[in-house]
Amino acid sequence: MPSKLPLFLARMLRFSPLAALPLLSGCGMVVLDPAGDVARQQGDLIVISTVLMLLIIVPVMALTVFFAWRYRAANKEATYKPDWDHSTQLELVIWSAPLLIIICLGAVTWVATHLLDPYRPLARTGPGQAIAANVKPIDVNVVALDWKWLFIYPEQGIATVNELAVPVNRPVRFRISSSTVMNSFYVPALAGQIYAMPGMETKLHGVFDKTGTFDGFSANYSGWGFSQMRFKVKSLPAPAFDQWVAGVKGSGEGDLDRMAYLKLEKPSQKEPVRHFAAVDPELFDAVVNMCVEPGKMCMHDMMAIDAKGGAGIAGIGNVRSVTYDKFAARGTGEAANWSVRYVAALCSQQMQPGDRPDATPVDPAPLRGEGLRHPNQTSERTALNAVPRQTS
Repeated sequence: MPSKLPLFLARMLRFSPLAALPLLSGCGMVVLDPAGDVARQQGDLIVISTVLMLLIIVPVMALTVFFAWRYRAANKEATYKPDWDHSTQLELVIWSAPLLIIICLGAVTWVATHLLDPYRPLARTGPGQAIAANVKPIDVNVVALDWKWLFIYPEQGIATVNELAVPVNRPVRFRISSSTVMNSFYVPALAGQIYAMPGMETKLHGVFDKTGTFDGFSANYSGWGFSQMRFKVKSLPAPAFDQWVAGVKGSGEGDLDRMAYLKLEKPSQKEPVRHFAAVDPELFDAVVNMCVEPGKMCMHDMMAIDAKGGAGIAGIGNVRSVTYDKFAARGTGEAANWSVRYVAALCSQQMQPGDRPDATPVDPAPLRGEGLRHPNQTSERTALNAVPRQTS
């Protein structure tokens, strides 16, 4: 009696596209059909890599089904060779095909890794569209907060929350950091994702060659409000972008100075779009160096001191200037409890007696080592051993 397996496979192949439709209904094609040249090249890299891998995956899967069907126990016509163990021709095919694919993948990945380096300035806005020498990238400073995004435009002197607007066909140069835990800045239509980390700065270059509104979000889990950490990205013509900047300056909530930033960085969810008509030009650098709060020593100052060998005991009283405590003591002043955090470093302003109510005064005199035997003083046992013995 003929087997029903071929008929079953034919039906599965016929209805498999229909079965996959519910799974694909919620998928967007923005990664493979973006609105930016960098993201488009990354999408092409995904397609090329997938095709190269399928060159070996599809034949292996097809041959697996073919061998299982061809050499089944019920097929008496198949050649049975229990002692067969080697074929030079087959070994050549098995090893040469994957080796060639790996070489191609390595070459493609090597080139793309350098051309699509997020730190690499852009040389074009699209295929055959080189960037003119007089075109200046627009700078945007990005800060990942809990749980919202802050965008600072240093050239325009404005700042926004959960809204990013850039002119089309103009390169965008991002400087990215975080005020707390690590996040991942990701606009699929613009470029690949890159991490935002506290106390560090990462860079990303991208460009839009289409207008429209796109989605951006954090691609790295960062806590309670992570799922709401999303923002809209607007790609606007140059005149429309200028109007948007003028609108932010006209309808902003005021200035984003350091004290306003300290209030903004407090954790919140589902934060609406907010505009600030002016911004402290040194705010982003202060965020990166963890010294937004007045009186804090910046990391670059600490590193400069450490590069000179440190300050030793001269800086033992400096606690508050170098301690970064985001939640427990942020902005609390003399009411802060510093019982477990003491850092030795140089400071320009010595602490007041009330700053450390739980600490005993520090004696700056050199340590004398009371209670310890002097290294040059021999012990009694050593002295006894040193006495010459009489010989009989």
